[in-house]
Amino acid sequence: SDLFIHCLPDPHQKHDHNNHQSTQSIALSPIQTNPADNPDPCDGLEMDAVALNEEGVPYFFKGDYVFKGFGGQAKMINKSFPEVDNHHQMDHIDAAFRMHHDDDPTHNNIFFILDDMVYSYYQYKLEEGYPKNISEVFPGIPDHLDAAVECPKPECDEHSVIFFKGHDSYHFNVKTKAVEKKKFESMPNCTSAFRFMEHYYCFHGHMFSKFDPKTGEVHGKQPKDVRDYFMRCSSNNHTERERCSRVHLDAVTSDQAGHMYAFRGHYFLQKDKDGVLKADTIEHAFKELHSDVEAVFSHDDHLYMIKDDNVFAYTVGENHTLLDGYPKPLKEELGIEGHIDAAFVCEDHQHVHIIKGGNHSGTASPRAATGKGKLLLLSKVNAAMCGPEGLKVIVGNNYYRYNSTMLFVAGRALPEQHRVSQELFGCDH
Repeated sequence: SDLFIHCLPDPHQKHDHNNHQSTQSIALSPIQTNPADNPDPCDGLEMDAVALNEEGVPYFFKGDYVFKGFGGQAKMINKSFPEVDNHHQMDHIDAAFRMHHDDDPTHNNIFFILDDMVYSYYQYKLEEGYPKNISEVFPGIPDHLDAAVECPKPECDEHSVIFFKGHDSYHFNVKTKAVEKKKFESMPNCTSAFRFMEHYYCFHGHMFSKFDPKTGEVHGKQPKDVRDYFMRCSSNNHTERERCSRVHLDAVTSDQAGHMYAFRGHYFLQKDKDGVLKADTIEHAFKELHSDVEAVFSHDDHLYMIKDDNVFAYTVGENHTLLDGYPKPLKEELGIEGHIDAAFVCEDHQHVHIIKGGNHSGTASPRAATGKGKLLLLSKVNAAMCGPEGLKVIVGNNYYRYNSTMLFVAGRALPEQHRVSQELFGCDH
């Protein structure tokens, strides 16, 4: 593959727009106050506890049941964690969380708290000596908790577990066992708490609010319905299908506000700066394109989308409006012809980088290529984007992360491989 660097054009017309992305509300069934023997999370249940398992699959607990994954069916808790069911008068789990260990990153425990007792499981086996009284495992933490969530560094100043009871939160330092009590004034009382893809969510009823684990501040349009984002309900099946699809992306980019857009076939995924994911058809949001975007990059609060031999420029906001004068021929806009594999803009914001297979080269035009480099290690690239974490280059179902474009072009070894569906979109399988 070849890499071409082009000067970015200025849009011919400015538009007023709002950086906050829309999240369509979905009408769902009323909350089920008396769930049946086999409860359905899409009925609007209030979960007792939420935690990731050792493989990163979210477990949702309600009464005697656990839902494994975003679309899991109700299973009895005692089939996976039999000792918890033996707890006297156990009708629900108060709190649950996964804990990793700095000295052994492969050792992840799942902790359950019931009344004043703590259960610790490793690989679905109760660890020796458990259950223990909460005062022995987490001294200074009250019993009969509402929720708990792990908070590793640097997301918290020190590796901590945050425990919630009523209006109070207790920050337990894992290393020193010191406890700091705080009041998160802007947060609702959490019935469960959840860390997912480095974001923190307070569940209350069938709603959730994303919060800052250090300050408890809640930002943006909160709360949101759990069923729209964390449950595989019939009303949001597009999102779950696209989240976990093994088909490679056609194009991907992130804008200055921190929102990510990923395109595949007739659909696109939009992940907002809070980590919330929604899917829609390309035709609905970008009606002039219909489907099959070849490449996309963002610049100056606009999305530039390449299809066939044309460039389409859209505003970023509640609605995506095509800028006046677009689409424009690819050759006129970027000084290049032929199919493009990927495009991205990095921190300098002055050049667009084009990845193109075969032996194509930039054509002469006022916006001709300013530089060209041969990729040494990757013969095929499906999509790429730059962001705060560097350059992410997508090849098939995986992506590679580079600290700079230079390392991507001239590097002699591939960096660690990451799975697109799980690490970019939070697929649970």
